[in-house]
Amino acid sequence: MDEARKVIRRLERIEALQSTEAPAAELLGEVRLLLAEGEAWVAAERGGGRGSDRRAGDGQASTGAAEAALEDCRKSLTAGRTVMPGTADLAPL
Repeated sequence: MDEARKVIRRLERIEALQSTEAPAAELLGEVRLLLAEGEAWVAAERGGGRGSDRRAGDGQASTGAAEAALEDCRKSLTAGRTVMPGTADLAPL
């Protein structure tokens, strides 16, 4: 649950930065941190988080969409694509 809360707080911070028209570099830094926190959340849901006794593969169905979104973020960051405000609203969660 801590991982999920971190992701939610990061999303709220990104939204606040977007509303103040923060510099793109600052937003990109937050998106990178969001990606790392999202990866930690997926790992925890799979049973790889600390203190978890879940077997590998448990929760896989519930994390499939999150994993796909993270992969899209990775591809966008490596391709150097511009992150546009508001596009996150279109992503299914």
